[in-house]
Amino acid sequence: MRALLAYGGLGLAALAIDQWIKYLVETRLPMQEPVDVLPFLAWFRTYNTGISFSWLSGMADWQLIAMALAVTLFIGWLAWRSPPRQVFARAGFALIVAGAAGNLVDRISYGHVVDYVLFHTGNWAFAVFNFADACISVGAALVILEELVEWRRSRAESPPAG
Repeated sequence: MRALLAYGGLGLAALAIDQWIKYLVETRLPMQEPVDVLPFLAWFRTYNTGISFSWLSGMADWQLIAMALAVTLFIGWLAWRSPPRQVFARAGFALIVAGAAGNLVDRISYGHVVDYVLFHTGNWAFAVFNFADACISVGAALVILEELVEWRRSRAESPPAG
């Protein structure tokens, strides 16, 4: 029960931070005008009407909402099935669910996702993203890290065949 509260707290904190930042972006950052932070980083408010990299932007909102709910429920199910010793994976699942929920709140509230972080160089720019996207990416990296640790652990515990 304590672990559930810890992972739930992590997820709720990430969701709250995401929504707070998006509120600040919506109320204080001009639309599609870069505000340089570093030579390769700018705040840049824009809207994503699709999913990652604006993929599926032609889909109806209800379809994107249904897809996001299905994926979030599936990730929640994976988290529930993960063994208690998989701390990195469970934290990763909490971040993935929080990020998906943050973007889902946007989609339901506005019909789009608020994005605002832009990595760029003089002639190249990465897709604009947000804190929720970063939570999803970091969460996925933690799940992969846990899988690698588990794989190495199982190889170390199993004697070589032969």
